[in-house]
Amino acid sequence: MDLKLKNSAYITNHASHISRILISVCLCLAVMTTSCRKTETTPKEETKYDKTILIGLIPEQNIFEQIKRYEPLASYLSKKIKMNIKLKSLTRYGNIIDNFVSAGMDGAFFGSFTYTLAHAKLGVEVLTRPVSIEGTSTYHGLIFVRKDSGIKTARDMKMKTFAFVDKATTAGYIFPLVYFKKHNIKNYKIYFKERYFTGTHEHAVYDVLNKKADIGAAKNTVFYRLANVDSRILNELVILAFSRDVPENGLAIRKDLGNSVKNKLKTALLDMHNDTAGKEVLKNFKAQKFIETTEDDYSNVYKYTKEIKLNLATYDYIND
Repeated sequence: MDLKLKNSAYITNHASHISRILISVCLCLAVMTTSCRKTETTPKEETKYDKTILIGLIPEQNIFEQIKRYEPLASYLSKKIKMNIKLKSLTRYGNIIDNFVSAGMDGAFFGSFTYTLAHAKLGVEVLTRPVSIEGTSTYHGLIFVRKDSGIKTARDMKMKTFAFVDKATTAGYIFPLVYFKKHNIKNYKIYFKERYFTGTHEHAVYDVLNKKADIGAAKNTVFYRLANVDSRILNELVILAFSRDVPENGLAIRKDLGNSVKNKLKTALLDMHNDTAGKEVLKNFKAQKFIETTEDDYSNVYKYTKEIKLNLATYDYIND
């Protein structure tokens, strides 16, 4: 064979061999790159548990602040009891009774009066309640007016505007009814020029402060929490009456939830202050710890219902 032809054949074969090598290398690199990309972009799967517990929240404060306060607690409890704790915010206090069964709730953080209602109507069982940073696990109701209103007694309230919170609250409705009875106001619906429900304790305080209402009722914990950030509240409002102490919002569960779940929830809450992660959650929750709570702790609420002859089993808690 001619030398020139031999060299040409050699070069062609050599080039073909190099091409095959390059193609193989490129394919390997493509597979490796794809594999890396899959590894990088695949999201880490969150821990999922077989059982979900639905917990309701009453609208004590702004809904966004409420969720901000309770979500870390729900996350902590989920990990501790190995069940998904899901929160459901409600638009008004009475909805906790209406929605408890229809929404399939397993428990809720009930106010003192909503608990007594739910216990009478649904048979729920209270487990625990928080102790505040200040060391209290109770609150009391307040009736207040503006200092410049000229209102000093129940008699001065006639034909004025009263701001209640909700018919399913102790401080924002039941206590004022007790106050009216004590001062011989037999029918508040005609005694006042106007009366309405604000929906939250915060709004009751600010409606009086901003002169939308002449008299208001709310729980002291909310009143003073707002006063800490708004000096006008203590400077411009005056408290006319105080209720007896009643339990702070406590966690109660449906009676058929089961002892195993009940005990896990109760133990996790009662032991939080002994756990490093629990202490951080409590700090966000603005509490020192949770304490055991029983039916006996609601004795003052039951006394109030008897004083005004209120039947819990048949009570109409819809605002009117």
